[in-house]
This record gives sequence, structure tokens and C-alpha cells, in this order.
Amino acid sequence: MMRRRLLLAAALAGALAVPAFAQQAPARKNVVLFVADGMRAGMATAKYAPTMHALMSEGVRFENSHSLFPTFTTANASAMATGHYLGDTGDYSNNIYVGVKLAGRRGMVAPLENDAVLNELDKHFNGNFLNEDTILKIAREAGLSTAAMGKLGPTLIFDHTERSGQHTIIFDDSTGRPPGIPLSEEITKRLTAAGLPLQTPSRGENGKAGNFETPGTTVANVVQQDYFSAVATKVVLPLFKERNKPFLMVYWSRDPDATQHNHGDSLNRLMPGINGPSSIAGIRNADDNLAKLMASLKELGLDATTDVILTSDHGFSTISKESGTSFSATQIYKDVPPGQMPPGFLAIDLARALGKKLFNEDDKRSPVEPNAHPGQNGAAIGDDPEHPEIFAVGNGGSDLIYLPKPDKALAEKIVAFLSTQDYVSGMFVADGLGKIPGTLPLSAINFEGAAVVPHPSIVVNFRSFSTGCADPTTCGVEIANTSLRQGQGMHGTFSRADTRNTMGAKGPSFRTGFVDPAPASNADLGKTILHLLNLKATDKGKLVGRVLTEALPGGATPNAQAHTLRSEPDANGNVTVLKMQAVGETRYFDTAGYPGRTLGLPVD
Repeated sequence: MMRRRLLLAAALAGALAVPAFAQQAPARKNVVLFVADGMRAGMATAKYAPTMHALMSEGVRFENSHSLFPTFTTANASAMATGHYLGDTGDYSNNIYVGVKLAGRRGMVAPLENDAVLNELDKHFNGNFLNEDTILKIAREAGLSTAAMGKLGPTLIFDHTERSGQHTIIFDDSTGRPPGIPLSEEITKRLTAAGLPLQTPSRGENGKAGNFETPGTTVANVVQQDYFSAVATKVVLPLFKERNKPFLMVYWSRDPDATQHNHGDSLNRLMPGINGPSSIAGIRNADDNLAKLMASLKELGLDATTDVILTSDHGFSTISKESGTSFSATQIYKDVPPGQMPPGFLAIDLARALGKKLFNEDDKRSPVEPNAHPGQNGAAIGDDPEHPEIFAVGNGGSDLIYLPKPDKALAEKIVAFLSTQDYVSGMFVADGLGKIPGTLPLSAINFEGAAVVPHPSIVVNFRSFSTGCADPTTCGVEIANTSLRQGQGMHGTFSRADTRNTMGAKGPSFRTGFVDPAPASNADLGKTILHLLNLKATDKGKLVGRVLTEALPGGATPNAQAHTLRSEPDANGNVTVLKMQAVGETRYFDTAGYPGRTLGLPVD
């Protein structure tokens, strides 16, 4: 009898020792991840985004939120999809150098917002260029229903190795036409029964960016996203209910990103920039999409068993093309206003400073002639077009520089020159090149990991500032290497306007009315979603996010530590400073650059 009592006491003590958040999960769980591409946290208010505001007010608001740097779409999609930082996934930006020639005109620079390119990269890199399993792959292999729909590129990244269309349901811009993922017979029949086309409509007017004389779009991406919303609410969610088993669905809203990029409200002017009426309409469009999904879950009786997680891949800023030091800004181009920098300005300036030839990074490596500029995705620099010494890959608010042959002396020359340019605000250099004054190592920002694609030699962050509003992260401005115009929108810098994303959650697994003060990032979402669904990943790399347990009932808020890293000063006195937070081994990057040249990083 005494032994039985002791065993019972021990069992009770063990049960009490289990954290409350681990005991309260419902028997059946579903998760919807809603990504509002480019949604600034400061704009998710009752005025501009009432559905997002209500979700975060009634559920959890992750107040201390973080995008991964570089603050680009596919990079953050890879973090959400795998729970890993970029040093493990190799998805360093929307455009990356991959070291192998790609089909067509692309040369060795891969634009990742492309289904065909993702397929080709998987073939080149052992069937999985990310080198980590995605949450949709793990979920479907565990028997859950899975779907992803929305923006081309990040949508497929969530299950890029399954391209048959028979398991995970994929809808993006390419659906219904090559190289889109095919639709199963079951989905085709349901689309027809719902009166929906089998082909995704184009963006129409929303896809028009204008030029240096003609403003861009003044309409949101409503038509295309109405289609995705109808597919989700009339086809996918009803099907998942009929199946009567747990599901995981990703909805990637192209707005407000699409409209903020292409808007025509501010041609060649910094004001109103991305705060004009077209951008506000893009925010409302994304909010309306979320409202339709929430209403459908309730109508189908799925709201009681479904957790809805809201995030954005990054913040957003207005583009500036002005520089007082850039050689490129002194040249005349047929498609650039006088005095402004053209697309590929960093490559133009760098080639001239080093006395090297400049080539377009395409299948022909054609020379870039005087008063011309390379394509925005990349350029090759060197004496021999077949064996360039440098690949400069443009992305937007930051650029990637690759040295096919590690060369510290060359890296030092590149850094020394770029540190003299007023459009630069800090640089990070591959650990294998050793310490270079004025720079921090790539490992500081989790770029050194288990990735199988080549990693950059130098990451260049561009200058950022604000136009002076109450919340500077809603009116940020950045120098951007892009074909878009001054006054339109971009992201990619280490500005807090770009690293501060929107994050919230609501559902049976989450606390109610809780403002989470702990740092959180998109990499945490991948791990948290697996936890909610009782799934596990087999990690190859170690650069992982954490489960956001403090947002679950009974979870304690973790201790977070603030850290500042500083480089040694270079010959010009420039110091790259990185401000970040950490929960255990998990890092959260706030801002970085030269103090005074990055929004959120004032002069000491």
C-alpha cells in the first residue's frame, strides 16, 4: 500500500511539473498562416487594417517582432517554412548567386520568385536547395491536409519538393499555365462546381510599375487576390472540413507589398511615398482577405479548432536614388532622371573603382556599355567574362557580393571603396576571409550554417532614414538597388522600418488579450507551428528559431538579453554596429549599419 501511495505521489508530482501550455492543447488542431507581404506593424491599426488589429487585440500581439535580414520575401519565407535562419537555408535574398548556369537568360543568378527556378535549384542541390524540410512537407507526410496559395515564389517554397499537385494544394500566379504546379482532378472539379476558373488571373493594372516619366499603379491587387480568397473559402476549406482531419494552410497575400512597390502616388518624390492612397488601399485589400478567411472558418465551424497566425515577411520603406558620392549618379541614362542612381549602381561604381570590366550577368555576359546600366538582378566584374572575379547581386535595400575564389586582398579593396560611398551603411564579411576593419562577420547575422548553396562573401547594407513622422518605422526611406523609381516602395535594409514586421495570433492554442514583450521572429513561427500540430522536424542545421511558448496558455515570458556588436573602425572611421536581442541561443536582429545612417541606429 505504501509503495502504491509513493508511486501515485510521484505521478502527481510529474504531472504538476509539466508546463501548463503542454497540457492544454485541443485534441484536434488546424493552423492557418496568413502572410500580409510587406505589412508594416505600425499600420496594422483599427483605421487601416481593422481585421488584423482585432486579431492581435483579441489574441496575441507580438510587440517585439522581427523580420530576418536581409529583409526580403523569399528569405523570410524560407525561415517561416523551415524554422531556420538563412545560414542553414541558403535563401539569402530574392536573388542569389548559385554557382551554376541556369536555364534561359539567367546566368548564375537565381531569381527565387519563380516556380521554374525553384525546381531547377532543387535538381542542382540534391533535391532540396533549402537543405531543410518545410512545415508543409512534414505535415503532409504526417497525414495532414496541406495547402498554400498566393504570391509566386514564397507560396511554393513552403512545399517546393512536391510538384505533382496530388498532395499539397498549390495556387500561385502560375496556376493553370506552365510552369505552375498542376491541379488534381479533385480540385479541378471543385473549382468548376464553384464557378471559378482553372487559371489564376493576372495582376492587371496592379502589375504596372510605370517608368521615370509615367507613374505606376493606383489600384490594389484586388482581382488576383479575390480569386485566391474564393479558392480558399469556397474550395479548399470546405474540402478540408469534409476530410475531417487536421490541416495546415498558408495564405500569402501579395498586398500590401505589390501596391507599395508599384504605386504611382509619389513619382520621383519622397512624400507621400508609401503612405499615399494606393498603398493604403493595398493594406485594406490584405485585411479584407484575412477577414474573408476568418469568416469562412467561422461559417464552416472550424474556428474553434483552428489557430490563425498573422505575420509579414518584412516592413517597408520609400525608395531614394540620390547620392553625392556615386559615380553612377553623374552619368546620363535614357531611363533614369538626371542626378539619380540607376539600377546596378553598386556594380557600376565598384567596377570603375577597381579598374575592371563590367558585364551583364546573363547567358551571354555581354559588356555593359558607357551610359548603360546592368540588369537589376546582377552583374559580373572582372577582366574575363568567362571567369569573373566578382558577382554583384542586386536585391533592393541591400546587395550581395560573391567572390568565386576567396580573396581577402580583393575583399579588402571592395570594402575600402564602398565605405567611402554615402549610400552604404555597414557591411558583413564571410568569416573565412578573416577580420576586415569596418565590417562584422557574417556569422554575427546567422549567415554561416549548413546551407548547400554558395553564401555571399560580402553583404552591403544601404543607408536609411525617415521623413519625420510620429512612428519612424511607418515612414522610412532607403537607398535601393532596383528598377523601381524614387518615391515608390522597397525593403531589404537593416533599418528598423524593414526589420519590424507584423506578428499576431488567435485561436484555441493561444492566450487572449496578451501583448508579448519578448522578441519574436519569422523563424520562430516555423517551430511554433510544428509544436501546435505535434510534429517534429529533423534539423540538419543548428540556426533555428524557438517555440513561442509565452504566447500559449500558462507559458512564461522568457528572459531576453540586449546585445551590441561593434566592428573595429576602418581607415575612414566607419564602424559597423549591430543591435540585437537574444533568448538563449536564438538571435533577433534589430538594426545594423553605420550609426546615423540606419533608421533606428542613431549616432552614439
